[in-house]
Amino acid sequence: MTTRPIAAGPSRRQWILFACLFALSLPAVTPRIYSSDEIQYFAFLRSFWFDRDLSFENEYRYFYDRGVARSEGFHETFLERTTDTGRRINFGTIGCAILWSPFYAAGHLAAIASGAPRDGFSAPYISAVAYGSAFYGFLAIVLAVRCAQRLGVTAFGGGLAVWLGTPLLFYMYVAPPFSHACSGFAVALFTWTWLRARDRWSPAGMAALGAVGALMAMTREQDVFFIAGPALDWLLSQRADRGHGRRSVLAVLAAAGCFLALYTPQLVAYKILNGHFGPHASVANKMKWYAPHALQVLGSPEHGFFVWTPLAAVALLGLFAAPVSLTGDRVSGARTLARRHAVPLALGTMALLQIYIGGSVDSWTVAGGFGQRRFVALTTVMVIGLSWLRAAAAGRARWTVDAAIVVAVYWNLALTAEFATGLMDRQRLEPARNAYDAFVTLPRMAPTLASRYLFDRQSFYRAHPLSR
Repeated sequence: MTTRPIAAGPSRRQWILFACLFALSLPAVTPRIYSSDEIQYFAFLRSFWFDRDLSFENEYRYFYDRGVARSEGFHETFLERTTDTGRRINFGTIGCAILWSPFYAAGHLAAIASGAPRDGFSAPYISAVAYGSAFYGFLAIVLAVRCAQRLGVTAFGGGLAVWLGTPLLFYMYVAPPFSHACSGFAVALFTWTWLRARDRWSPAGMAALGAVGALMAMTREQDVFFIAGPALDWLLSQRADRGHGRRSVLAVLAAAGCFLALYTPQLVAYKILNGHFGPHASVANKMKWYAPHALQVLGSPEHGFFVWTPLAAVALLGLFAAPVSLTGDRVSGARTLARRHAVPLALGTMALLQIYIGGSVDSWTVAGGFGQRRFVALTTVMVIGLSWLRAAAAGRARWTVDAAIVVAVYWNLALTAEFATGLMDRQRLEPARNAYDAFVTLPRMAPTLASRYLFDRQSFYRAHPLSR
């Protein structure tokens, strides 16, 4: 089974423009750690690099003593409670530490060269992690554009819109030490690997898919549900292309073996930290697997994904336009049906499972955070869906879609500015109440805010500390 011929992608000039935009945006990255989630992911990296252990007492104590980790319950959760093995609790995973490692190494060299403390905590190390996350967020967009290209549509505009119009922007620049930019990259790499592997479903391709799937699952636990998309695609392809049973079994075994082999470090970390091959028991305790909050996680006026990020609703609608944009296949029968519908069904399954898992968590509101940050993992799905929708629209419909995209992008930019500058009440997050500020107050304040951001960025942190 082969995919639809690759469409003409962005030109070299467009890619150069894309890279220049990212390079020019780097001064906007905020190189600091301020929340408990960031500390947990960073603690894995610092502990592995300097202490060679999984004891996070000194990392937690460092940030607490310096007033960084002063959110409610931090001391009780991370400096008083212990796991079954007597170690401090960590709800994170090791994937971000793996991805950040090359940047952390550069930070170590920068510390040596600049004379900064070589303790893993000083400015060069924190900056390395922050810029590393921004880089991975950018790579997520690049890979998403390539994925859409492989499916037969150009996506330069869609990629730019998702970059600026979703919470990915916030977690690349305002709060990069969270795991979400890395998550977006890992899922994008997984999706790109899948779209290449499905050409033949060879053992080598499936082995690569399993390996990248392990990295994705180690970056954020809930991202393992993305594996269901390629699994569904594979099942449909087997139904359409019969007679390759032995080869198919070998391919599946290769995928499973590589996944398990590369996921082993995470299992070992779980065992050392928690005393069993899994996350801390409190993680399972906050899950209600019948997804009671599935509708709220999308449409809640305070915390709904579509309220914070209306571009997501437009992009996911584009998955229904996929059969239109994927017409023109030259084969017939069952293979045509599988080719036209397997990928949209797989991508739709990925999106639905993220909604399901997001609605199953007691802490579905992600209170205190910017938007429904757990859906940053859908970056690639949104780029593809948005590109499909724009490709399927014509005439006035195309203008309507583009107008909706522009408004949605501005909405995200405005909310990002309000959240980062303290115009938004973070204890009572209601984006709809901020519509007046977004479209009236913020434009009036734009020159002053821009001046402060460029020449006195610390003033934002002093007046409105970014704490959870």
